[in-house]
Amino acid sequence: MTKELEVKVLNMDLNDIEEKIVSLGGRILAKEHQVNTLIDSSKTPIKTYLDAYFRIRETHDILSNTSTVTLTLKKNIKNECIRENIELNTNIEDKDVMLEILKDLGFDKVVEGFKTRISYELEGARLDLDRWDEKTYPYPYMEIEVENKEDLDRLINLLAIDNDNVSTKSIVELREEIGLE
Repeated sequence: MTKELEVKVLNMDLNDIEEKIVSLGGRILAKEHQVNTLIDSSKTPIKTYLDAYFRIRETHDILSNTSTVTLTLKKNIKNECIRENIELNTNIEDKDVMLEILKDLGFDKVVEGFKTRISYELEGARLDLDRWDEKTYPYPYMEIEVENKEDLDRLINLLAIDNDNVSTKSIVELREEIGLE
């Protein structure tokens, strides 16, 4: 179980921000291709009883040439200025078997999305530059994951980010906002 504090930065050119991150001494952590499978129940959606979402993420890191498959329940904790989550993660060996188990348990809604992610470490924070396939979410964004609100404020200033572009919405909420859910 991990706790994370994060925001998304929308409406930006990821190539420009990547140049800025590198020029400020950002260290590359990963270059990934991901398949994210969101799982829910049409009868009893997770949102009706828990502010959370359920996913299986298949990750292939090009830099390390490693692959993982992780099952995650991501629970949101209410916080106005930063998205606070509790993540329950476990690695799984067989995605298809896990999906069959979940289907038998009533999780019959499965939506797959494809993402490329380049991750950096800068000043103790993790910066993920995310690009989804057009069908999943057509706009690139950056996620900033920090230890505390002060670190977030410092990074926003360091990277000259307009506060109007900072969002605490999840990918599910962003998709709903543009009519994809």
